[in-house]
Amino acid sequence: MLLVVAGVWITHRYHQFSRTSFIMMGFLVVLHTIGGHYTFEHVPFGLITETFSFERNHFDRVAHFSVGFYAYPIAELLLNKQLVMSRVILVLFPLFAIVTVAGLYEVVEWQYAISADADAGLAVLGSQGDVWDAQKDITADTLGAVCALALFFLHHPELIRQPIASHNH
Repeated sequence: MLLVVAGVWITHRYHQFSRTSFIMMGFLVVLHTIGGHYTFEHVPFGLITETFSFERNHFDRVAHFSVGFYAYPIAELLLNKQLVMSRVILVLFPLFAIVTVAGLYEVVEWQYAISADADAGLAVLGSQGDVWDAQKDITADTLGAVCALALFFLHHPELIRQPIASHNH
C-alpha cells in the first residue's frame, strides 16, 4: 500500500488528479487499511455474508474490486497528458494495467504463501479454502476497472462524440 501512495504522490508532482480520481483511489486505501487491521478473512462483514448466504467472508473481493478503480486516474492521466490519441487505447491501457497488476500481485501472494510459515502463508493468501481465489480476485479487479472506465466516459461524454486529439484541457 505504501508503494501505491508513493506512486500517487510522485505522479501528483506532474499531474493534478481530479477530485473523482482521489475518491476512486481512496476506496482501496480505506479498504486495505481495514483488511490489514483485521486480516481480510476476519473483517466484520457478517451482515453481507449472512444476507447472501455466502460460505466465506467476501470483504477481500470488495477490496479487489476497488483496485480496479485505479483505471479511472490512469485514463485521466493518459488523456490530460495527451499520451494517447485513440479511444481504444484510452480504454484498453488502464484495463490491461489493472489486470497485469492484479495478476502479478496474485503470483507474489502465492509465492509468499508457499515460502512462508504455513499459518502465515494461509493468512496472507486469504483464500479461505477456495482453490479459484486468485482467479476470482483478478476478475473482481477487472470488473472494478470496467466500472471505473464506464464512470470515466460518463464524466467525459465529449470523448465519445469527438476525436481525442481535438479534446481541450
